[in-house]
Amino acid sequence: MPICHISMQSGKSEAYREAIFDGVYKALREALSVPEGDQFMTITEHDPANFRYGDAFDIRRGDDLVYIQITVFNTRTTEQKKALFARLAELLGKNPGIAPENVFVYLLESAKENWSVGHGLAQFA
Repeated sequence: MPICHISMQSGKSEAYREAIFDGVYKALREALSVPEGDQFMTITEHDPANFRYGDAFDIRRGDDLVYIQITVFNTRTTEQKKALFARLAELLGKNPGIAPENVFVYLLESAKENWSVGHGLAQFA
């Protein structure tokens, strides 16, 4: 039951943004066994003046940088997380053509009882 927030600079086409959604969803399905139809994602676009990044960790990033924040249950293994990071870079590299150094991913983990996906119920508690 991940929820994804993707941040990027404005100016990309709808097809470009759709490719990001599709790549993120495919990587989640493959690496984390996310169920079909479990697509809770947003893209937020920022003017260049409101989107800053640097070359920390000896990685030279560019204006195609995307920040992908994924909140998930705290049940995933380190191996699953590594597989997700690798698959995201691979898929987004193929379409829409984002270089791997521009795929910045961070996971936030949450206990299952902290989620309500509708109707005011704690479905996973």
